[in-house]
Amino acid sequence: MTDSHHGPAFDLEEIPFSCSGSWFNLSPVTALHTRSRDLHLVSHKNGMHPVLRLVPRIPDTGDRADASRHAVPGLLVLEADGGRIEITYENPDTLRLRGTGLNLAVTPADDRLTPFTGSYLYQDPVDGSYQFSSYETGRRYRITLLQGAAADVTGAEGLADTPRRITLAGTPVWEAVLEEMDSARLPFTTDSDFTARADRARRGFRDFSGELTAPVAGSAPAAGLAAYVLWSATVRPQGYLRRPAVLMSKHWMDKVWSWDHCFNALALARAAPELAWDQYQLTFDHQDETGALPDSVTHSEVLYNFVKPPIHGWALRRLRERLPEPLTADRLEAAYGRLKRWTGFWLDSRRAPGQVLPHYQHGNDSGWDNATVFDPGRVLITADLAAFLVLQLRELSGMAAELGHVREADGHAATATAVLDALLEQLWDGERFLARSPHTGRTSSSRSLLDLMPVVLGDLLPGDVSARLAEGVAAHLTEHGLATEHPDSPHYEADGYWRGPVWAPSTVLIEDGLRRAGHTDLADTVSSRFRRLCERSGFAENFDALTGEGLRDRAYTWTAGSYLLLADDHARRTTGRPDRAGHPATDPTSARTP
Repeated sequence: MTDSHHGPAFDLEEIPFSCSGSWFNLSPVTALHTRSRDLHLVSHKNGMHPVLRLVPRIPDTGDRADASRHAVPGLLVLEADGGRIEITYENPDTLRLRGTGLNLAVTPADDRLTPFTGSYLYQDPVDGSYQFSSYETGRRYRITLLQGAAADVTGAEGLADTPRRITLAGTPVWEAVLEEMDSARLPFTTDSDFTARADRARRGFRDFSGELTAPVAGSAPAAGLAAYVLWSATVRPQGYLRRPAVLMSKHWMDKVWSWDHCFNALALARAAPELAWDQYQLTFDHQDETGALPDSVTHSEVLYNFVKPPIHGWALRRLRERLPEPLTADRLEAAYGRLKRWTGFWLDSRRAPGQVLPHYQHGNDSGWDNATVFDPGRVLITADLAAFLVLQLRELSGMAAELGHVREADGHAATATAVLDALLEQLWDGERFLARSPHTGRTSSSRSLLDLMPVVLGDLLPGDVSARLAEGVAAHLTEHGLATEHPDSPHYEADGYWRGPVWAPSTVLIEDGLRRAGHTDLADTVSSRFRRLCERSGFAENFDALTGEGLRDRAYTWTAGSYLLLADDHARRTTGRPDRAGHPATDPTSARTP
């Protein structure tokens, strides 16, 4: 995490090289848990696709150069045998490349070209550029030679197994650009040299990260790297993503899931309020006729086969507290309508006849895909779902009152009370919350942290219930954070997804609930251990609860966003700075729903 004048250095094995707005990155990570020896241009249009392989070569022999890689925001450097290749972003869809003493071979990631896969190479007679046309992404990748550059081309217009390669060379310095484009565009021109473009890329990151990291300077040493993870995973509006979007990653988790986006919105709210508002709204742009949100959205698909938990009322309350300015009346009314329809989905489509409490149809709906809560049955009434719905209904009640919808405000409040009462009467057994089958009424319990999630209700819970939940949370707390399955459980798995590892969203939700319930010491411990974990192990999708090792996708934005959110909250409590609503940062009721 060493900083240079460009920003934090990072390991390309863990975090891709990209820039805000771009739909592609450079990385050796080419698929789920797959790392190549070579650097690849990886596009996220039509899915995650390694398109081109970039291999440094020694000029005299043509042999592969065993180059070291050094990456900071805006600049990637490859070095070997006294030679150097530098890469920066000319703009979000164009790479600028410069080499001294090293050549660069560019080949298709897939050696074979079929009628449906691979990349076709040809030279464009219009401008003399070389282009790879990719079946997987449906885009073209144009290479234009600039000053000092020459190209050794093999296999142009070749098909099937014909080797296809462009080697960029030239002395003493060569330069070229590589663009991702649709069908065609005007020949490439530029008014700046490489150094100016690299400096502009650096400033782009600096401008983004400055306000995001300034409030936690000195207390959050990984803030710069967290900001880079968010900045570099942001894409321009295209395809089904109608707003600027922070993908969960520019590795294989290259989507926006319908609860992940909330945590990035909260992290961005103070420093980039418009981008934060876009993040909150992204999945609501695809709300269906029943009010349901999609499971996920990305460039070329919207999936509705599952949903995600209704944390959006909780998130909207926190977002409104963090935004520098109040929502306009139009935005408030629109957000109210969307949130009301989303709540209506759970009340109308996910409550069996005669039931007050809604159910999940699968663990995927909860966001905790394989949690042990769902071992007895996938279709379950669970306590976390009811708790989130209570908070969402109470948020709706407050919004309706602001907007003058008095009757609706009373209705939402009454429904919230009914759901809370049913949660306590039907699922609390005096010691723990249970899950129940909506088919048979049979109850079950687990040692999953998910059963303790009603702590998110904060001071809405009776004192004895709150105290018992806090004890349970403390029992899940390891040196590195909150284990999602108790480490003593026979079902605990170190890399078991939601059956053991530490995750960012559960940490943030529980920390917030503990604090609002007055369990501030435990909340402080949960926050500090997660922040230390990120500072030690980066921003992985999740972490081994016993060793702290980062697991799965290693550049996950909701982890980076949650780190920044917790760090900012900690800094505000430490300094006593109030939020926009005027609540002191040390007030545990500051996030309470009206």
